[in-house]
Amino acid sequence: MKSISEIATKINVKKDHRNQYEYQAYGNRLADELVDPTKRALYIKLAKSTDRNILEEARLFALSNERSLTKGKIFMWKLTELKKKKNEQN
Repeated sequence: MKSISEIATKINVKKDHRNQYEYQAYGNRLADELVDPTKRALYIKLAKSTDRNILEEARLFALSNERSLTKGKIFMWKLTELKKKKNEQN
């Protein structure tokens, strides 16, 4: 079994002074990938309170859309659509 430090070096995780918890690291990474640093706190809050599978699906959708200039807006739109779909199923 691999240690966490081996896994972190393999996937090239950088140490960041802003991250004390895992959800903070995920929220910061979302803000960086979606090129939306002004809403960093929103992404951290979403990472803390929202199901990670839904966030990942919305993130992949936003990043795969190459024509858009505002990936953050597309991410938020897809996130609300996925949440609506999940609520309808329950």
